[in-house]
Amino acid sequence: MKLCILGGGGFRTPYVYQALLRDRGFPRVTEVALYDVDEHRLRSMTAILEQFAAGFEDAPRLVPTLSLESAIEGSDFVFAAIRVGGLEGRRCDEHVALDLNVLGQETTGPGGLAYAIRTIPVMMNIARVVRELAPNAYVMNFTNPAGIITEAMQSVLGDRVLGICDTPSGLGRRVAGLLGLDHTRVQMDYVGLNHLGWMRRVMYNGEDVLPRLLADDEKLGLMEEGHVFGTDWIRSLGAIPNEYLYYYYFNRDAVRNIVDSKITRGDFLAKTQGEFFDRAIAAGDGAAELWRETVETRSASYMAEAKGGVQGAPTSSREHETDPSHQGYAGVALGVMAAITRNERATMILNVRNGTTIQGLPADAVIEVPTTVDANGVHPQTTAQPELAQIGLMQQVKAVERHTIAAAVTGSRDEALKAFALHPLVDSVTVARSLLAGYIDRIPEVARVLTR
Repeated sequence: MKLCILGGGGFRTPYVYQALLRDRGFPRVTEVALYDVDEHRLRSMTAILEQFAAGFEDAPRLVPTLSLESAIEGSDFVFAAIRVGGLEGRRCDEHVALDLNVLGQETTGPGGLAYAIRTIPVMMNIARVVRELAPNAYVMNFTNPAGIITEAMQSVLGDRVLGICDTPSGLGRRVAGLLGLDHTRVQMDYVGLNHLGWMRRVMYNGEDVLPRLLADDEKLGLMEEGHVFGTDWIRSLGAIPNEYLYYYYFNRDAVRNIVDSKITRGDFLAKTQGEFFDRAIAAGDGAAELWRETVETRSASYMAEAKGGVQGAPTSSREHETDPSHQGYAGVALGVMAAITRNERATMILNVRNGTTIQGLPADAVIEVPTTVDANGVHPQTTAQPELAQIGLMQQVKAVERHTIAAAVTGSRDEALKAFALHPLVDSVTVARSLLAGYIDRIPEVARVLTR
């Protein structure tokens, strides 16, 4: 089988490749096409992957390329993780908003909308290339904002596009671990949109064990969510919120913490990843170890503003998984491929088309829910309807996402203005106009999309 990785020079590509190296099932991936627009990063990452492959006689063959068509042609699966505008674009996503005292974050709030506006046209073109050159391929999208991008691509490829996010499944594994349960036997009742959802029940042998966790001060306090939201607020909700809901429930705190830290996540990554790629080629046989060290530092300061820390300084208490085959989204991606090609039916929390799953949202809206995957594709599971506060927030954000897609597809600045103004974390037409002007002025890729 052929796997195409779009954004193959990206920093997280080794997670996916290491998972493939350890996969013993059949059929398995034998060729990995690595596509990127940055030749230096692509060459560096290929060298790192070759070092990881040492000792594996049947390692999937690496085919780095700067040709999108060559990478996609004949692929069985396409894994998409690109960043249009690079890390400089991400820095602008954050700073344009923060300069207006609005949340500056990669996927949540106006920064995520600016990111989506410049990314959707690129991903729509990729979808058309897939339709032409690999019509039977499944696209596993990790490009952020994952829900919006997946929904836009589905207009071309339908249900053969699904969005992957490691946060919900990681939450389920950690809950199971705290309760001493086998996470493979746990069923998670989760509902929401990408980076906006709630774990409502955790079923084990027919029993909902989540109340047991909510009643345990010590165990709940050990969770990052307990630290981020506070145990009392989680108990009030009666559910464990996705960590990104911190930006909604504690919006003013988040903005103040990011501003006070003097450095954004984008600032930190631009510096550290730039240094990494400069050093990687010179590191020779030590490039893989350099990657390990850099990614550990990167992971430890994830969402520092939500944990009372400073961006770039270690704050994470989450134990890093040592088995790359289960490392976040790489494990989810491998699980999707195995379920489809080997008919190893599995249930994962994915970004998929709503259909009739959640009342109050359009049938073609992308939602994030437990989904059964098998040889016949992806099938969202029936779920209890969200509470009023949950569906209200989901509807508002989904409306914003739709205006964002319309802006990116038509080039309409009016649609973009609606997206910014109607976002609950902006909540001001005046501020929305300033955001729109700022993104057009500072990010060339946004200006090229919004032309009318």
